[in-house]
Amino acid sequence: MTNLTTSLIAPAPRISIDCMGRGEVVFFLHGVGGNKTNWRENLAVFGKHFRAIAWDSRGYGDSDDYDAALEFSDFADDLARVLAVLKVEKVHLVGLSMGSWIAMDFALRYPEHLHSLTLCCTHAGFSYLSADAKAEFIRRRKEPLLRGLLPADIAEPVARSLVSPKAEEAVVAKLAASMAALHRDSYLKSIEALIETDFRAQLGAIDIPCLVVSGSDDPLTTKEMGQEVSDLIKGAQFVVIPDAGHLPNLEQPAAFNDAVLGFLRSVDP
Repeated sequence: MTNLTTSLIAPAPRISIDCMGRGEVVFFLHGVGGNKTNWRENLAVFGKHFRAIAWDSRGYGDSDDYDAALEFSDFADDLARVLAVLKVEKVHLVGLSMGSWIAMDFALRYPEHLHSLTLCCTHAGFSYLSADAKAEFIRRRKEPLLRGLLPADIAEPVARSLVSPKAEEAVVAKLAASMAALHRDSYLKSIEALIETDFRAQLGAIDIPCLVVSGSDDPLTTKEMGQEVSDLIKGAQFVVIPDAGHLPNLEQPAAFNDAVLGFLRSVDP
């Protein structure tokens, strides 16, 4: 891909970013089973209009692993330090699934650094689950890896379970490749941190232009969950991408790009 640059942002854990274009920054945050390659085709489009950046969050892709326990707030703090190193004052954040919760956390803790917020395939949090249900959520995701399977062993079936029935095989392959590249221990830490995350009571405090994007066929974060998030954020817009599951940016990239670009162009800098 022409004009794509990759950098490692210190200090440790060093964060790897891909970057294309120039101008206002649009920063893309991947999901719990992804990495920055999930956004590569989107960067090529957004990079024509913005400085488009996608990261590998700590413990993912080309970013560093880390020995310490993970607090979910570590992700937003990492993003703040990356922006400081890049000397970027304000960004448009685009987060998918886990990335949407990182974006919510960042919006609540660092609102002065945001132009806008795009939350994709999201929900308000896990407070609706009982303690037993949370434990089962973690067990089902950890158990295959704890009994010796590698991320590559589970990547394809998990990928197929997330996308629309109409998803092309090339999309399944891209998603499976990012899952196969997961760092086992960091992924397990992320799963445990996610289940304790809930922003339902705080979303009303977000006062930033916001777009919520759902896939019509998303089996994990349904469009009804996305609508709830939109309803909780003052003035938020809501759009459903047809024939898309949990990765609309990969499954229906033209519709996704058009929806998000249209929103970004409506935001006053």
